[in-house]
Amino acid sequence: MNLARIVTRLAVEVNAKIVQINAAVALLDEGATVPFIARYRKEATGGLDDTQLRLLEERLRYHRELEERRATVLKAIEEDGKLTDELRALIDAAESKVRLEDLYRPYMKKRRTKAQIAKEAGLEPLALALVNDPTLNPELEAASYVAEDKGIADIAAALEGARQILMEQFAEDPELNRKLREYSWENGQLQSKVRDGKTEEGAKFSDYFDAIEAVKKTPSHRALAMLRGQTEEILSLTLFIDPLDENGKPLNPRSIGEVMIAQHFNIVDKGRAGDAWLIDTVRWTWKVKVEWHIDSEIKKQMRELAEEEAIKVFARNLRDLLLTAPAGPRVTMGLDPGIRTGVKIAVVDNTGKVVDTSTVYPLQPRNDWQGSLLTIAALCQKHNVDLIAIGNGTGSRETDKLAGEIVALSKGKIQKIMVSEAGASVYSASELASREFPNLDVSLRGAVSIARRLQDPLAELVKIDPKSIGVGQYQHDVSQVQLARMLNAVVEDCVNAVGVDVNTASAPLLSRVSGLSSSLAENIVSFRDQHGSFKNRQQLLKVTRLGDKAFEQCAGFLKVMNGDNPLDASSVHPEAYPVIERIISKNSRDMRQIIGDVSFLRGLAANDYVDDKFGAPTVRDILAELEKPGRDPRPEFKTAEFKEGIESLADLKPGMRLQGVVTNVANFGAFVDIGVHQDGLVHVSQLANKFVKDPHEVVKTGDVVQVYVVEIDPKRNRISLTMRSDEDALKTGEHSDKNAGKSVNAKTANQVKNNQPDIKNNPFANALAGWKK
Repeated sequence: MNLARIVTRLAVEVNAKIVQINAAVALLDEGATVPFIARYRKEATGGLDDTQLRLLEERLRYHRELEERRATVLKAIEEDGKLTDELRALIDAAESKVRLEDLYRPYMKKRRTKAQIAKEAGLEPLALALVNDPTLNPELEAASYVAEDKGIADIAAALEGARQILMEQFAEDPELNRKLREYSWENGQLQSKVRDGKTEEGAKFSDYFDAIEAVKKTPSHRALAMLRGQTEEILSLTLFIDPLDENGKPLNPRSIGEVMIAQHFNIVDKGRAGDAWLIDTVRWTWKVKVEWHIDSEIKKQMRELAEEEAIKVFARNLRDLLLTAPAGPRVTMGLDPGIRTGVKIAVVDNTGKVVDTSTVYPLQPRNDWQGSLLTIAALCQKHNVDLIAIGNGTGSRETDKLAGEIVALSKGKIQKIMVSEAGASVYSASELASREFPNLDVSLRGAVSIARRLQDPLAELVKIDPKSIGVGQYQHDVSQVQLARMLNAVVEDCVNAVGVDVNTASAPLLSRVSGLSSSLAENIVSFRDQHGSFKNRQQLLKVTRLGDKAFEQCAGFLKVMNGDNPLDASSVHPEAYPVIERIISKNSRDMRQIIGDVSFLRGLAANDYVDDKFGAPTVRDILAELEKPGRDPRPEFKTAEFKEGIESLADLKPGMRLQGVVTNVANFGAFVDIGVHQDGLVHVSQLANKFVKDPHEVVKTGDVVQVYVVEIDPKRNRISLTMRSDEDALKTGEHSDKNAGKSVNAKTANQVKNNQPDIKNNPFANALAGWKK
């Protein structure tokens, strides 16, 4: 494998120096992870960041696969005795898998084709003679090749055989295919039509029933939608590379594809004896051999680029969701809404431990609203609940009302928050949940997950397959291998960016730490269960099968809170502790004195503490970490308040001002949960009172935003929203909700007070008696 060639190309793609690429590749090959290299090996890589390293890792994989394929192709052609110096040079210079396959295509072993049969019958000299000398008369030349014993019955058969040979030769020419592919990508248009009798069945694809888009400019979500429609046999997709008239029909009788083939092989109609036959051969080559191939290649390229973009969007949304602000170590009640099956309740303490569970039936068919309030109130009082997390599934708004009464009667002691329950049911039925809660009913595990994901979204969501979390578009239409690889990388980056408390983390969370496998994570938990909490990072080396290499990779990301060494609670790697010892020694200060002493630390010069192993970048990182050791990169915790009385599409009216939570961000806009069981879409053009190229510049998953309702489409279950406040965006006159700024909790309190003037006679007054105002 030509590593030098790979490194040279990676340097261009990653925009880095050869020496940086060589160092990064060596570290990756030694088993180092991207988070470890990005944070603790800056001197070696010249400061390559995690984004560059992830790109390098992905492209390194691609180029190694390309080199393996290149070697296979060269060997196959050489074994057939057809490898020339010129061909070898072309294959060596191929920079993509597509180009390599173009070059290999003429030499690839295939089933016996009509062209091969014609060659076996001895017709190749006739084909070459006709293409090389258009003055020859095809019929006269073919006459001498008639041979019934070879299967050539007459002149027509001889010419047909010669044509098949030339058609295959033309169709497999790598340079021609490159030109056609490039032209088709730059100028092609994809026409989408609904298939006969599929209008009602394919209503969700109605935007594409009669559409034409430039291939190159088709957004990824539209490309994937059309390709899905084709796969489901709702739509037919046709590629046109020729100019079209107003009815979507080609303007010219002769395709540009035919013209390009003729030009490539210098076939021109000058009225010579063989010109007409050659032009006809070109036409058949395009219609029979090349057109469908180019159509397939362009759609494949379109799909690959659309998939790549969709995966990037999914990854970005997942990153934003995993890094959502945690509510923190507060006693939390999780409510998993249900109508007929009841609302499942789980209470977890400030460490996430399940301390109580129950099920209430406030809705049909039991309608036990007061009994449900009594049960929830009693649990809140018993465990001093701080937060109520409500899953946003079926029955969520009704459950939100139930929680609202509890919040109001608690006089603000309790706060309620709507939480996305995407993936909770997947986790509940998983083997992991079964091991974690062997004695807990499956239906209650979802409530536990909902409560915990409010306390710490990252710690809980790592237990769920990223594809089940629900922040992607068309995730089932993209390469599952590439998607899984990208999403796992995102989870790894997020976990290591935040860091993990080794004494409280679950095995699934630990398994995402740099250098730790699932088995090592389980061993850490077992060691913790047997010997108690870790007192320092060095104890990790006592864990079964956790050797020096794994320790090097994981130690900086595993935090020991309140342990023997305060540095163990920071992201400073143990290997760098000598740097801090030099700082302490040189300045005659105690370690605990310098931690958090911003003025002192900022007065130090990083270059004064560098050595052969640790350069200025690492020393600067150490000083920054000492200013705020163990700082969490996630934002401050905030919540949205859904408007009282707005529970379904029927309750919405154009112009309403609402609060919501961004659940998903795509290239065409953002989806926002406004509490009606159907997310609304804020199109990219409606995200701000200015031009927005990328929605991620304005919003991210988990953001609390204010929106206005623009349009409701009950038939298609769609809601159009805007975050703009100008009249043109709304098109509905003045905003109708003058009280939208009031909090739902305040409204609920007033409503409960008005409806129940005598609190002493409330059926659950005893449960509330212990609450403090």
